[in-house]
This record gives sequence, C-alpha cells and structure tokens, in this order.
Amino acid sequence: MTSGPTTGSTRPRLHHASGGGGATTARGTRPGSRRRDPLGRRRNLELAAVLAGTAALYLWNLGASGWANAFYSAAAQAGSQDWTAWFFGSSDAANSITVDKPPASLWVMGLSVRLFGLNPWSILVPQALMGVAAAWLLYLSVRRTAVHATGDATAAHRAGLLGAAVLALTPVATLMFRFNNPDALLVLLMTAAAYAVLRAVQEDRLRWLLLAGVFLGFGFLAKQLQVLLVVPGFAVAYAVAGPGRLGRRLLRLAAAGAAMVVSAGWWLVAVQLTPAGMRPYIGGSQDNSILELTLGYNGLGRLTGDETGSVGGGNGWGVPGLFRMFNNEFGGQIAWLLPSALIFAAGLLWVGRRAPRTDPVRASVLVWGSWVLVTGLVFSFMAGIIHPYYAVALAPGIAGLTGLGAVLLWQHRQQAAAAIVLGAAVAAAALTAFSLLGTTSAYGPWLRWVVLAGGLAGAAGAGFSKFLGMRSVQRATAALAITASLAGPLAYSISTASTAHSGAIVSAGPTAGFGAGPGGAPAGVRNSLNGSGPNSTGGSSIAGQGFRQPNAQGGTGFAGGRGGGVGGLLGAPTPSADLVAALKSSASSYTWAAAVVGSNNAAGYQLATELPVMAVGGFNGTDPSPTLAQFQDLVARGEIHYFIGGGAMRSTTGSDAATRIAEWVAANYTSQIMGGTTVYELTGH
Repeated sequence: MTSGPTTGSTRPRLHHASGGGGATTARGTRPGSRRRDPLGRRRNLELAAVLAGTAALYLWNLGASGWANAFYSAAAQAGSQDWTAWFFGSSDAANSITVDKPPASLWVMGLSVRLFGLNPWSILVPQALMGVAAAWLLYLSVRRTAVHATGDATAAHRAGLLGAAVLALTPVATLMFRFNNPDALLVLLMTAAAYAVLRAVQEDRLRWLLLAGVFLGFGFLAKQLQVLLVVPGFAVAYAVAGPGRLGRRLLRLAAAGAAMVVSAGWWLVAVQLTPAGMRPYIGGSQDNSILELTLGYNGLGRLTGDETGSVGGGNGWGVPGLFRMFNNEFGGQIAWLLPSALIFAAGLLWVGRRAPRTDPVRASVLVWGSWVLVTGLVFSFMAGIIHPYYAVALAPGIAGLTGLGAVLLWQHRQQAAAAIVLGAAVAAAALTAFSLLGTTSAYGPWLRWVVLAGGLAGAAGAGFSKFLGMRSVQRATAALAITASLAGPLAYSISTASTAHSGAIVSAGPTAGFGAGPGGAPAGVRNSLNGSGPNSTGGSSIAGQGFRQPNAQGGTGFAGGRGGGVGGLLGAPTPSADLVAALKSSASSYTWAAAVVGSNNAAGYQLATELPVMAVGGFNGTDPSPTLAQFQDLVARGEIHYFIGGGAMRSTTGSDAATRIAEWVAANYTSQIMGGTTVYELTGH
C-alpha cells in the first residue's frame, strides 16, 4: 500500500505512455534526461535493499543443510565428472540410471560443481540466486503494470517491492530457494515467462511471447508437466488483452506454443533417438521411456494416483479436497496470503470492469490469478504423489496479486468498493495468520494475538481510509496493515532459514509445534517422512503402509514412524570411514564401487566417495534397472565391487527386480560388517 494521491476514477487509470518506468510519469523523469533524479536513485536503493535482504535470507548459514536432497546432489556430482551423465541427468557417473525428472536443474548444479568443486555451497548457492532473480522479475512485472495503470512511478515501485517481499517471505519459497530440488528453477522460469507474457501484452512485439514459450519449455525440462498449469492462463491473458486483432493474437500464441514445444522437445527427441545401450536407464519409468515417465509417473498418474512404482498408495499423499492448501501440512507453507490474493484479484477485476480490452491490469490479474486458481485447484484435488513443498509453485501468483492489488486499490481508496476490498483482504490475512500461528508453540501465544489485533486494526483503517484525512495517519494505517500481514510469513521464513533441511521431503516453518507427534523432526533438523512438518497432526503418510526396504545399515525392516530417511528411501546414509575406505580401494578396477537398492541409499555412498554407486531400482527401488540377468552379467564381468544391504523395497506396483537381486546376492555371497553396515564383496564367486 502507498499513501499516494487518490483519484475519483472508478477503475485503475491507464497510462500507455509509460513503458515500465522509462517514459514520463507523474513522478518520474523523461528518458535520456540529464537532470538528477533523486527519487529514481532512492527507488534503486530500495530495490537493492529488498533484493539484498532476500539474498541474505536465502544464503545465511546455507551450508548447514549439507547435501540437502542427496538424490540430486549425487546426480550433480555425477554430471560434474561425466558429460553424458550431465546431459541425461544420471544418478552416477557410470550412467546406470537417471533421476526421475528431466535434468535442467542438474545442468545448473553440475556446472557449478565443475567450477567450484563438490561441496554444499556449490550445490545450494545457485538455488538461492534463483530466488533472488525470481523476486527481481516479480518486482519488474508488477511495477510495469502499475506504472501503466497509474502513471505514478513511485506507487508502481512500491507495488513491485511489496510483491517481491511477499514472494521472498513466503515460507515455502524460503525453503525451496535454500534447497536443491528442481522447484527453484521451475519457479524462476515460470516467473520469467509471466514477465515476458505481460511485456507482450503491453508492447506489440512478438519476441516477448516467443521468449515466454522458451522459458516454459525449459520449465518443462525442470519438472515436466507441472509447468503446463500456468499455460492456459497465460494464453487467455494474451488472447483477451494482447494488441491487434484476435486472429493475429491467436497466430502469435501458436508461435509461442511452437517455441515452447521446441524448447522442451529437443531434449525429449534426443533421449528417444539415443539407443538404450548408449544412455542410462530412464529412472521412474517401467519401460525405459522418457515419454512414459512424462505421461505416467510424472504426468497423469499424479492426478489419478495410478503411478506404477510408487510406494505411497491409498491415502499415502493425504486426502484431496478444496481446502488442502489450508490444512496442517500445507497451510504454514503457502496459505498466509492466499485468501487475500484472491480477494485482491476480484477487487481489481471489479474496479477495472469498464477498462478497455487491452487493460494491462486485467491482463495481470488473468496471469497471476489463473496461476493461483489452476495450480491451487490441481494441487488440492490430485490423488497422486504430492508434498507440501510443491506449493512453492503458487508463491509468485500470490505475490503478484498482493503487490498489484494492495497498491492499486489503495490508490482508489476513496471509492467504497476499493476500500471494502482492502479491508477484507487485510482482515483475511490477519485471520489466516491467527489460525496458522495457532498450530505451533514456537513463538508463544503473543505473536498470533498481536498479528490479529494489528491486522484487524489495519483492516478497519483501510476500510475507512477515506475518512482518514491526515497523510501521516494514512501512512501509519498502510504500514500497520503490511506489517501485520507479513509478520507470520516472516517468522516462519526466519525459522526455516535457521533450520538445516535434508532428505527428499522437507517442510518450512519452526521445528516444534502443537501438532508434532512421536518421531517428529528434532530441533535444528527438518527431514520429515511424508512432507508433513512439525505442524502436522499426523495425517496419512507412506509410513506404516507395509512396504519393506533396506535400512541404512543394510538390514531389512518395515517403514514406520517419521523422521530419518527410512532406510535411504527419503534420506541418504552417512557411511563410516571404514566403509568409505573399502569402497575406494581398487576403485579404478571397477565401473561401480558398489550397488545398493534405492537412489538415496546410493547417493550417500557416492557423495562420500565421489565414485559411481549403482542405484538398483532407482528412487523407490521399483524400476527394472538393472534386471537380475543384467546385474549377474555385470558382476560376472567384474564391473561392480560391493553390494550394500541385504533387503529390498517392496511395492504393490512396479518391478521386483531389486528384490530378486538382493536375494540373489545374499544367497551367493558372504556378508561382512563394515562400520555397522552389511556389505557383500562381489568377487571370488
């Protein structure tokens, strides 16, 4: 919000002379002017401060998380050693199997490891910088629209700053931009695509629409079909508000679609055309096909729950429903400003209902609003694998609507409709924060009551702002509303940045809460089994579903309870010095220093030795890679030194090859204990 001038207009005013701050505005200067622009320098300093604060939040004590998600860290290590592994996204440098995602995020990390060596910082810093870049692009997107709408460079700048701050302080964004999952790159690329679409709406230049297609295509190479959730809204926004006649707009959208297909498809074609014997097995698939992985395990299976090889099943991923984003697992991650963002969207559409077709505000609401609605509804009702950290995909949409809506409606606060929407949005933020803060004891009861009181006071002030004649009172009201709305997310983000996170499934927020049940994450470490953070009331998880798997010491056991990695399924083991020394001995004589069931198990040993370790069965141990016959042939040729562990994961779907391999090894080779871990030396048989 800003205490800028008000206007009697019933909708946001268009100012097409402005091109994102470059043209003359109510408080700006003409481009190319040699006159000093102290306001411009101040705005630049404020933006630099917000981005620097974002960088500090995302970089502070980053190395405490170690390898974070060792599954991807090991793949980055492999890619730093072998270009084939880098291109395909292999789990190991000997190219036995890929991760179960396309490799775009691994390309970034693999290059970083090549340049700076294998360490947690070289893996995690790129993700933090992606977060800063996403906040900057969000600022640019919101500012450009607000300048067009108001002609006020200062108000537009404040709208952009607010949007960037909301994105930076969303707890799940703080989590994922300090982690090494593909979600960080996905969010950055989707935000860049939104910026390009809005530029294409505001400027009659095809290149921006083509660039949006390129960003979305590479987003596909980060996390496959999830990127398509924003595409319908982007297309509708340009079709409705883009320049030119409808036929011309549709042709340009077709060109952008082609750019997206080419940007994503070139890698798929390369994988499909490469003979299976010349590339790694496609992890997550049952027939070594990238198309099956795309459409099945990582595609429609996520919606229907029919994912061959998954070890969740049933209600293993929670109960779908309209309010899933507000439950104990997801709420603290993303829900703080979700109701407010939707209220702002409705308010902007109503206030601008008589605006011309090409109104940039309406286009922005369509871009950000469709992003939130489509992604939120899909996440809420999908029956397949879903984890709370997926909600980071909602953060830019919520931030865009909040920054734009709060400032533009504040500009029109003399109008009853705008004032009512402002008050409702601030009250919704206060009530949501009061509810979410009530699920944790980490901050004591005082914070939620202070937030509630401040938020309701700010809501009342916003709702009756037309009666607040003094500028200082108006500014105090705006400051109170913003502070109360961001206090909860700020607290959760600071807690997130203060906590080390490791394992495959992590959650943002404090490590202690009313809902933390037995086996919850210990203080200072967050590594939850089903992604439900300490705020969870113990909802459904894959724990206790009855699948069997090897534990970190090589034995077998049933999954039960939370925490830990459950035998390497969700967290990598830390091998003893004796085992590391054994794996390194005579390593040059073997293609793989060892083989072990499950990618996270393999990752722990690989990162400790920097040697290829075969992940038998891929991530869940349910991929047919290798088959028993293939494994026996590799052993006969002397390509695998050790087999670690004595059990196998079991699932009702997928291949049982890993089980058969583990049983064959146990029946034909003598086990030994190294540093508390059961190993088999695959020689001398």
